[in-house]
Amino acid sequence: MSELITSVTTSSLTELLQEAGYRVNQTEQNGIVQLLSASQGIGFAVRFGNPAAEQGSYVDFTYSCALRVQGDLPEGLAQVWNASRRFARLSVQGEFLLMEMDVVVAGVGATHLRSQLELWDRLLQEFIVYLREYSQQAAQLQAQTVAVAVAEEAPAL
Repeated sequence: MSELITSVTTSSLTELLQEAGYRVNQTEQNGIVQLLSASQGIGFAVRFGNPAAEQGSYVDFTYSCALRVQGDLPEGLAQVWNASRRFARLSVQGEFLLMEMDVVVAGVGATHLRSQLELWDRLLQEFIVYLREYSQQAAQLQAQTVAVAVAEEAPAL
């Protein structure tokens, strides 16, 4: 049986990501440290949450992917994702579409942390497919609405 993990550090999570094949950069902004990485070209951050008893350790962290929105988002985009998916939540914050997944560390094995990373990677890929399909569906609905409006305004022959 593997030893249970009760907290993580920036170093231990950097190592986990690197062992899984991710590049990792550590940044600090206003005294807050986060890790930056990417999966198949999609950037994401690892933000640390609640501090553990040991200095520099944390009992939870959040995977976070923020995409800048150009133009208007289709109505209900975040709500449909949240109603149809588990584990990661989607929200709109200003001009960003934000997907986040919390990971609680206290009392888990190393396998759990690796599986959470694999889940996050899969959700990122689903997120991009979801956005592409949702945008296509919204465009089709808009085109159908325009076609119906034009047909209703056309004179009968």
